Amino acid sequence: MLTLKTINENPELVIKKLAKKHFDGKEIIEKVLEIDRTRKKTQTVLDSALSESNTLSKHIGQMMKESRKAEAETAKNRVAEIKSENKALEETLRQAEQNLQDLLVLIPNLPSDEVPEGRVAEDNVVERSGGVIPNLGDNALPHWELAKKYDLIDFELGVKITGAGFPVYKGKGARLQRSLINFFLDKARDAGYMEVQPPYVVNAASGYGTGQLPDKEGQMYHATVDDLYLIPTAEVPVTNIYRDVILEEKDLPVKNTAYSACFRREAGSYGKDVRGLNRLHQFDKVEIVRIDKPEHSYESLKEMVAYVQTLVEALELPWRILRLCGGDMSFTSALTFDFEVFSTAQQRWLEVSSVSNFESYQANRLKCRYRDAGKKIQLAHTLNGSALALPRIVAALLENNQTENGIRIPEVLVPYTGFEFIN
Repeated sequence: MLTLKTINENPELVIKKLAKKHFDGKEIIEKVLEIDRTRKKTQTVLDSALSESNTLSKHIGQMMKESRKAEAETAKNRVAEIKSENKALEETLRQAEQNLQDLLVLIPNLPSDEVPEGRVAEDNVVERSGGVIPNLGDNALPHWELAKKYDLIDFELGVKITGAGFPVYKGKGARLQRSLINFFLDKARDAGYMEVQPPYVVNAASGYGTGQLPDKEGQMYHATVDDLYLIPTAEVPVTNIYRDVILEEKDLPVKNTAYSACFRREAGSYGKDVRGLNRLHQFDKVEIVRIDKPEHSYESLKEMVAYVQTLVEALELPWRILRLCGGDMSFTSALTFDFEVFSTAQQRWLEVSSVSNFESYQANRLKCRYRDAGKKIQLAHTLNGSALALPRIVAALLENNQTENGIRIPEVLVPYTGFEFIN
């Protein structure tokens, strides 16, 4: 969440920046400032009262020694009055702090100056693109038909076992999944990311720390008996490793990678764009997470984007990178780059990764800080990205590599799959 310092220093600029995300922040920012003034005033009065009480308490003993019993009694009475008054002040302060917290979590992160204006996906800016879109002819099959033809994925069986959006991968389809996961993890480790294996369920504090709560609870599966949430991405548990942690500057940047299953309700999704692997309730993904100093975080973002580009290039897929406009960004992001690959049979671009810098927004919620060279404690910056999400990668691989003799496996995956063709 935004810091009070950020809001107090230039509220007009905060309101202007929020407008780029199409968030009307005037009323809520004014309310935050009003409550913060009350909080500061209450804190000043409380500090003054505590100082008076401490001073009187120190003098009471001396008064008693000097037989100034009347004065000592008066002082005792005043200390008792102050304690009684302080209870009301402490409650006012507690309520003000709670009200501030309740408001601050409703305010999105401020977009970076690099974020383009815009409201919808069509307003996103194409940064660069690469790869070759294959010419498959009119008989190209979409991936859901290929999956059935070669017995790779059984969508109907998933419906039987669980419901729509929970496919069953079989035979070479399952091996392709595992091969991609291992390939992505190996590449991440080679790039200096430490592999971790996190839990797939998190508590509410973890969801709050990375900004899924209270913003996206409607998209998360909630185990109500235990008050635990199935993770929508490994970003949540991995970033929460550093909740309430003070890192040392010399240990930055922190670089982690993790594979996990991901669970999303995807409420409201329907139509032709959700067929097959296009939109699932459970899917596999490898995530990269970085924690860095504020002055280095945008260089880290650039490195992460360049790294993800190497993955889609290695898979020989046609790709493009989008810089998201203000209206298409997430609640918590300051700047996001989306990767898309072209699905030739469907004739559409499919998102396979989002790489984002959250600046100090998540870190403030997480209390993720670092101690600089001058021993000063500062908020870190957090970043993460998909490297990569599997379903649409698999969809594009199946469709773009279909031939008369079967589906060709990209060269980099052959050592992992153990086969060059699916036929």
